[in-house]
Amino acid sequence: VQLQASGGGLVQPGASLTVSCAADVRTFRSAAMAWFRQAQGNEREFVASISRTGNTQDYSDSVKGRFTISRVGGKNTVALQMNDPKPEDTGVYLCAAKFAALSYLPRGASEYGYWGQGTLVTVSS
Repeated sequence: VQLQASGGGLVQPGASLTVSCAADVRTFRSAAMAWFRQAQGNEREFVASISRTGNTQDYSDSVKGRFTISRVGGKNTVALQMNDPKPEDTGVYLCAAKFAALSYLPRGASEYGYWGQGTLVTVSS
């Protein structure tokens, strides 16, 4: 399983940023994919997930309505578009994968067996 996160950086509050997770073909086609984040000194926190078909998404309450997770089929990539980011969204964003049934979307980090290396997002003016 190969997961490569990219796209992090410094973004101003209220602007937009998209982070991406490139996966190998087998993982992209067969796994539920998720984004978690971890701020310094904090536990790993669920952000969003998308089913293997792309038909179902799930979001944490803190990002619902601001972030959008999607599958980019031609690039075997899962993107997380972050609109109106806030300073509390700062952290290392990690993508994760779980080989699962079509619509299964767990939120627990322990449910995901495969992780990318993470990309740092800093929201600051």
